[in-house]
Amino acid sequence: QVQLVESGGGLVQPGGSLRLSCAASGSIFSGHAMNWYRQAPGKQREFVASITSGGITNYRDSVKGRFTISRDNAKNTVYLQMNSLKPEDTAVYYCYSVVYWGQGTQVTVSS
Repeated sequence: QVQLVESGGGLVQPGGSLRLSCAASGSIFSGHAMNWYRQAPGKQREFVASITSGGITNYRDSVKGRFTISRDNAKNTVYLQMNSLKPEDTAVYYCYSVVYWGQGTQVTVSS
């Protein structure tokens, strides 16, 4: 069964940090790019970051320098380290690969 399972979301104050994890089935991790998207209330889902199987990364402009995507191929897991969080980062964060989506994890940045 193909699965993407996110974890690590929560409530954090502005300027704080969180690390999201996405554990993937081996069949959709090996050799494929892994992506993070997010969707804020009332807004469309948007791309956040991606990492290829070879480790090449890409970010949306608004998170460059604050977010870091990485992957552990031995654990079939992709991470999103989020630093200097802002209220506008509040959203449900989703892991995506190939054609599969995870269930999402809520990130709330508020004082």
